Amino acid sequence: MAAPMITVQNVSMRFNLTKDKIMGLKEYVIKALTQKLFFEEFWALRDVSFTVDKGEVFGVMGFNGAGKSTLLKVISGVFRPTSGSVALQGELTPLLELGAGFDPEFSARENVFLNGAMYGHSPKYMESKYNEIMDFAELWEFEHVAVKNFSSGMVGRLGFAIATSVQPDILIVDEILGVGDYKFQAKCEERIHGMISGGATVLLVSHNIKTIQDMCSRAILLKKGEVVCIGDVDEVCRVYGNG
Repeated sequence: MAAPMITVQNVSMRFNLTKDKIMGLKEYVIKALTQKLFFEEFWALRDVSFTVDKGEVFGVMGFNGAGKSTLLKVISGVFRPTSGSVALQGELTPLLELGAGFDPEFSARENVFLNGAMYGHSPKYMESKYNEIMDFAELWEFEHVAVKNFSSGMVGRLGFAIATSVQPDILIVDEILGVGDYKFQAKCEERIHGMISGGATVLLVSHNIKTIQDMCSRAILLKKGEVVCIGDVDEVCRVYGNG
C-alpha cells in the first residue's frame, strides 16, 4: 500500500507572545539582557494528526483563530512545529499568500522569474511558461509596469498564475478562490479542478461549507488549535455548521 502524500503526526505549534509593549530593538535587547522580558505561551496547534492519500481533496475547516493557516504554514515548511512531524511525498505548491516574495520595484515580467526561482524553477523553465502565465493573469498590458502600481487583485492574479504554472503533486489552497473578479475566480476554480483531475493531492481551507462539500471527500475541523472531528466531509460540515 502506497504511503500517504501528507502525513501530519502529533503536530503542536507554540508561539511566545510578549506581554510588554516594546519600543524598538534597543529596548528589546536591554529587557532581554536584564531578564525583564516576559512572554505568554500561545498554542496555535495542539497534537494534530491526519493523513491525506494520493489524489484526495481534503478540507480544513474552523472559525477564525482555529489554527488553519498555521497548520498550512507548518505543512508548507514556513513554520517548524514545536513538536510532532510532517512528511510529504512529492512536489508541493502552496497557494497561501499570493504575491508573497514579489519585489514591488520590479515589473510583472521580472517578478515572474523572481517568483519562479522561489518555487525552484530555472529561468529557462519560466521562459517556457511565460506566455501561458501572462495569458492566464491577463496582464500583458502591464508587463513592464512596476508591481507597486498594481492593485491587490492584479498582484493576486499574477501570483496565482505563477504558482499554478506547474502540475504539482500536492496543492495547498488557503481561501484564494476569491482573487480577482467573478470571471477570474471561475478561471482559478477551473484550473484547480484541472489539477485535481490530473492527480494532484489537495489540501483546501475554506469557510464556505458548499465549497468544501463540493470539492472534498474528507475534512478536519479545528477549534482553538485542537481537532474537533475528522472524517466524512458531510459529517464534519454538519458539526461545523452547528457551531
